Amino acid sequence: MVAAAFEDVRNRSNRFYVCMAAACALLAFGAFAPTYWLQVPAGTFVGPPILHIHGVLFSSWTLLLLWQSWLVASGQLARHRAWGLAAISLATAMVAVGLVAAIGTLSVGLAAGYGDRSRAFLVLPLSTISLFAAFFAAAVFNIRNPEAHKRLILLATISLLQAAMGRVFYALIVGVSAGARPGLGPPAPVSFAIVPSLILELLIVAGMVHDWRTRGRPHRVWLIGLAVITAVILLRVPLSATSGWRALADALAHLTG
Repeated sequence: MVAAAFEDVRNRSNRFYVCMAAACALLAFGAFAPTYWLQVPAGTFVGPPILHIHGVLFSSWTLLLLWQSWLVASGQLARHRAWGLAAISLATAMVAVGLVAAIGTLSVGLAAGYGDRSRAFLVLPLSTISLFAAFFAAAVFNIRNPEAHKRLILLATISLLQAAMGRVFYALIVGVSAGARPGLGPPAPVSFAIVPSLILELLIVAGMVHDWRTRGRPHRVWLIGLAVITAVILLRVPLSATSGWRALADALAHLTG
């Protein structure tokens, strides 16, 4: 009786994480469709090659997450662990390419005369990739603790999706025409990202509610992750206005020559 109940909870949990992974993939592709995926085949996308590499890598992550979640749900744990090596390689490439793309965008903005607006905006991609790297590293460290591991992987993914949710708000507020996308004009104020990023945290709340229903309480990983991500979201605006941050932005821009 107890064994059957435990198996039922595990199956429900596995299905939940497959659904969460599917939601992440749909948000990632759907949010970037108007400003990237539909523009590329139409030939209206304007941007350096690094953005294409960035798009492929970061989008591949959500598909890999969905595939890994499905492997666990179907009981193929050996294949899940084997694909974990690919996830480590992909995550490493994402961090490197994400940093290069962020610095490249900063340099373009400075060259266009956007000055402190571009320096301030840098806090968004750098904090996002830092959150992803931190949560993913924690997930690898907890690889022998499946309950913590799968939640940390989702937190890493949710961190990345802040950019996708920002694109949704961009489309709703600014509108999207052929060839239009964030980055072609003056950078948006850092405060623009607060609301969409906080709304995205509803995915974390969903995880906490699921835990409450299946475990009787939210796992501490969700609580820590929610606190960390919220703190980063709220601290971006004051941090980006400091002289220290502007100096860091200039130092990184000089790396590109």
